[in-house]
Parts: sequence; structure tokens; C-alpha cells
Amino acid sequence: MTSLFCTIVPPHLLEHLAASGNPAVAAAARRTLIADASARTARVLPRAAADPDGAGAGPAAPRRTIYDAERRTDLPGVKVREEGGEATGDATVNRAYAGLGATFALFRDAFGRDSMDGAGLPLLATVHYDEKYGNAFWNGEQMVFGDGDDEIFLDFTLPVDVIGHELAHGFTQYTANLEYFSQSGALNESVSDVFGSLVKQHALGQSVEQADWLIGEGLFHPDVEGTALRSMKAPGTAYDDDVLGKDPQPAHMDDYVRTGRDNGGVHINSGIPNHAFYLVATELGGNAWDRAGRIWYDVMTGGTLAPETRFAEFAAATVAAAKARYGDAAEIQAVMKAWAAVGVPTD
Repeated sequence: MTSLFCTIVPPHLLEHLAASGNPAVAAAARRTLIADASARTARVLPRAAADPDGAGAGPAAPRRTIYDAERRTDLPGVKVREEGGEATGDATVNRAYAGLGATFALFRDAFGRDSMDGAGLPLLATVHYDEKYGNAFWNGEQMVFGDGDDEIFLDFTLPVDVIGHELAHGFTQYTANLEYFSQSGALNESVSDVFGSLVKQHALGQSVEQADWLIGEGLFHPDVEGTALRSMKAPGTAYDDDVLGKDPQPAHMDDYVRTGRDNGGVHINSGIPNHAFYLVATELGGNAWDRAGRIWYDVMTGGTLAPETRFAEFAAATVAAAKARYGDAAEIQAVMKAWAAVGVPTD
């Protein structure tokens, strides 16, 4: 059995905010940490069986349902919109609905996959979770979004890559099922950042050159000195704020952070494989989902990863996937060069 609870905002950042001298910021962060702790222990789900090829009955249409928690914590809440329904007067509901659709569209159009499990998994989301809740999470079966505290965080449905990131935890759950601890956990987080960024790029029709490679851009209040939660292009530079602190992500194994917090630093050390993907994508050019994304997708669905996979093993798997799909061409060279640049061996 494994507990499945993956948030977009890491606990180390919330713990920093909880110690803020601003009473409103500190109170909202403490409330979010308490809500996260409660949600984390609310249910324990069995490991999902891998679906290596995602064949199912073939790609179709999403099956979305949006619920409103009405600022309580009971899930899923009151149903407010379902597949094919008209837009509501609530922009948060409509953004969640559109974001689920954008995520479904990436996996269907770029990879021929029918939802996160490859077999038409319904996409469920709850908005307006709790009071001043500063996070979004995947609990193993649905998405949950907070409204933010309006001091540090705005509405968590604003960045479409946050929606893509959290749903991609479902993709990982149904494929490689990477354990949420240490390097495998950092890979779990990185895979969600990779596909979350691809969701945004695909929805906006952006090339690798046009993409901002930020995760959660638009989530911070305008007063915060920061652009996003994380940067795949330049890990460690996403924010540097008196209240938030400085982005701690490393971009190279020389700076790998060894910590007992955040499940062994899963949100921190994900910067290393994140940067490797960015380097592969920019080396190859064009649309990131066409070649770089396809290699990462092949690795996740290939059935070769163990739940406890470490960075070097994942890197070697990307080399093997690039060779299997493209042979000894530019793709395999780009992959090997990228992992070397972040200090991760591929053999």
C-alpha cells in the first residue's frame, strides 16, 4: 500500500511562510500545512497497476467533473459542472474545467493516450477547498485546488501548468509509480513538472524557444519577488523574496540537497532532472512534446522503471528510449549531453 498525496507547493516553503512576521501570511500557511497533513492521511490507496501502452479502446474525449468544496474540506463537494456542460459564472470552475481538458488534449494528441490511465479515466477536480488554502494536490483519484491567501498565493487554477502538473501525478501513478521519496520522489515531481510544462506549451502552441519553462507562473501575488514556483531553465532562480526566501533548487548533482524534509527533498532536487529535460528539448528545438517529450513518455510507459528508480537509472532509460525510437541520431546525443551537463551518468 502507498499513500498518494502530491502537492504543487512544497512543505519547506509553507513552513518558511508559517514563521513569517506577517500574521496573515503565517496563519494561512499554518492552516494549509494542517489541511495538507489531514488530507495526506485521509486515505491510503493500493499501487495502481502499470498500463505500459495505454491502449484501451483508443483515444476519445475527456470526462470531466468539477466540484465546489465551498471552502470546506469534505471531498469531493457539490457538483457544479460536468462534461459538455455550459460555463458557469465562477471563473475558477471554468479554469479547472479548461485545464483538465488541456491536459487530456496533450496526452491524447501528442502521445495517443486516453486520459491518465490510458483507459479513459474520468478527470475529477474540486475547487474552493478550505479557507485561504495555499496549495493544490492530487490525492490518488482527483485534483483539489485552493483559492490561495491573496497575500502570497493567488487562485491555484490560474496557471494551467499547475493543473497539468498535478494530473501528471496520476499519469505516474498508473505507469512507473515512482516512490515519493528521495531520488525516485524527485523524479516523480520532475515528471509532473515536465508534463505540466508540456501542457502549457501545447495549449499555447509554443515552441521550445517561445516557452518560459516556469512552473506556476502567475500564481504569486504581485507583491512577491518571484516569477514562479520553479524554473526548469534556471533552477534556483524562480523566486528570491523576503517572505518566501530563496528558491533552493539545484541544477547539478554537485549541489544535490540531502535532507530529511519534504520526503527527502523531492520538490528541491527535482530541479536536476527538470534541467536535463529542458536541455534536451532546447537542443532538439521545435515543439518539446514531439521528441523530448516522446522520449520521457516512452520511459514512463515502457515498463522498465522500478518504483525506487534513481536519477542515473532514469537517465540510462532515456538514452535507451531515444535509441529505440530514433537510433543513433541527434536525439540520443542530445539526451546524453543533457545528463552530462547536470552531472548524472547514463551508463
